[in-house]
Amino acid sequence: MSPRRTTGPRRPTIADIAQRAGVSAGAVSYALNGRPGVSDATRARVLQVAAEAGWTPSTAARALTGVGSSTVGMVITRPASVLGMEPFFMSFVSGVEEVLSERGFALLLQVSPHPDRELETYRRWWSERRVDGVFVVDLRVDDPRVGVLTELGLPAVVVGDPEHAGPLPSVWSDDAHAVEEAITHLASLGHRRIARVAGLEDLVHTQVRSEAFRRAGERLGVEIVQVSTDYTVDGGTAATRDVLTRAEPPTAVVLDNDLMAVGAMHVAAELGLRVPEDLSVLAWDDSPLCRLTNPPLSAMSRDVAAYGSAAARVLLDAVAGAEPTAVRSSVPTLVGRGSVGPAPAR
Repeated sequence: MSPRRTTGPRRPTIADIAQRAGVSAGAVSYALNGRPGVSDATRARVLQVAAEAGWTPSTAARALTGVGSSTVGMVITRPASVLGMEPFFMSFVSGVEEVLSERGFALLLQVSPHPDRELETYRRWWSERRVDGVFVVDLRVDDPRVGVLTELGLPAVVVGDPEHAGPLPSVWSDDAHAVEEAITHLASLGHRRIARVAGLEDLVHTQVRSEAFRRAGERLGVEIVQVSTDYTVDGGTAATRDVLTRAEPPTAVVLDNDLMAVGAMHVAAELGLRVPEDLSVLAWDDSPLCRLTNPPLSAMSRDVAAYGSAAARVLLDAVAGAEPTAVRSSVPTLVGRGSVGPAPAR
């Protein structure tokens, strides 16, 4: 398959820098690699021109050969302490690695403290030819990464709703359908006031779920209370305590990840509520954590590793020059384990 052609800006070459600096290509190579053979003044001029052109000296050898890096990148903008506890990303990366290892590719994973730093990372990776493509995770509404990556011409796959992926390929999970299944099941058990503890509000999948919860509640005549937090155990604990101590508490709580659901189970015990007799608790994104609570957590379950594998295949296709496509990887389904039951009589 022929190399991918893009309309993005062309990376500067040794010849470009030599022409701009008014020196030979050999002199540029010496200067960029810190080797003797050029004067200090020439070295300084070459490095200045290279910096202005977006060149990074450490990539000179790879740029000369014109070959790819056989590496793809993923930047996760979350606190490192939170990421270390997040089962979703660990399972997702395991699926990614399974495909990459088969194809001889490596994964460059970086945790970023702020979205702006993430954009800087993509630009640096592109300039350095550090990666052949990237995964875009935690898709946001009006996500600037889509435009930046499209402009650079750096192959990418959006892990999220294709309607927000622009011209980039995407791999997505049908969260709206899963919400319908969850609320329909809880309503069939007599629950008429259901709380949802959501994740970060600016993420596309959070908003997709929020809208789906609202529509399902209206269709089924169920009152839906939605609050947002940060995917942590502490965040889930605080948000669950908030909704359960209101004047009219819900009889069921749905939480956007398993960590927050574990926090919800602790709150229920603290408040003297039996699960599921007094309160039903339903987690999103099933993991081994859901089997360790008492009772074990019912969950909207999907094969997260398969999700990662699908994303890796689409990204490698993009690196090879394939046309962008949208792939629906999975639809979460409800797995009952004991934390969901009939609504209590009130």
